[in-house]
Amino acid sequence: MSKIKDFQEYVSKSQVWRSIFRVGVPTTDRKRALAVLGNVFLHLHPVKVRTSGIRLKYTWCMGGISFFLFLVLSLTGLLLMFYYRPTGEYAYPDIVDLGEQVSLGLMRELHRWAAHLMVITVWLHMFRVFMTGSYKPPREFNWGVGVLLLIFTLLLSFTGYLLPWDQLAIWAITVGGNMARATPFAGYEGPGASLLSIGDIRLVHAGDDARFALLGGRFVGTNALLRFYVLHCVGIPIVAGALMAVHFWRVRKDGGISGPL
Repeated sequence: MSKIKDFQEYVSKSQVWRSIFRVGVPTTDRKRALAVLGNVFLHLHPVKVRTSGIRLKYTWCMGGISFFLFLVLSLTGLLLMFYYRPTGEYAYPDIVDLGEQVSLGLMRELHRWAAHLMVITVWLHMFRVFMTGSYKPPREFNWGVGVLLLIFTLLLSFTGYLLPWDQLAIWAITVGGNMARATPFAGYEGPGASLLSIGDIRLVHAGDDARFALLGGRFVGTNALLRFYVLHCVGIPIVAGALMAVHFWRVRKDGGISGPL
């Protein structure tokens, strides 16, 4: 036993061990604070928070639930990518097989319902922040980041809607794509589009406006399916993940979760 204790003591005092576990067992308030500040994940959160600011009846835990749902969507989405093929020939059959043939086919339903629930929880989180005045100085910058996260949450839901490649999805995206024609200065029917011209030549027209860029053509087709797939699985999640890191960091820099008014 003495040799085992000597070995444990030797390991715990080695440079490799101390480089990984820098604080040791956090038995005091100072060690707990150092453990939080020295951890790549925990340092995004403040060392101390007000008890009134973390009560469930105040926060509703909507921010934490939204982040948890984002993790669920990332994991289930990664698993779905092993089976789903974003082509006009295979997209719909793959969706059917994911529910009927693939082992643990429940993951597609988990992904779907988690997406619906995340939209709801993000809205409720924004509502809670607004009603408690948590958008006021010095938190106005983080409120702006939260608004961007809300937009990207809706974009994730919108781009994922086309991937089943059924009639409901195609016509829904057709309507949504037509709305992009009214994008200010970017849609050829939107406000300011007529101002972007050189003489008689319009710089924004039906062949290169926001709708065309979104769909990859004039109609919803396989080009749109591929673009929506890339945006849904790669582009938007990366941007949303970066904004979440900034959002959590600003919560810490602004003094933690705001307390009741």
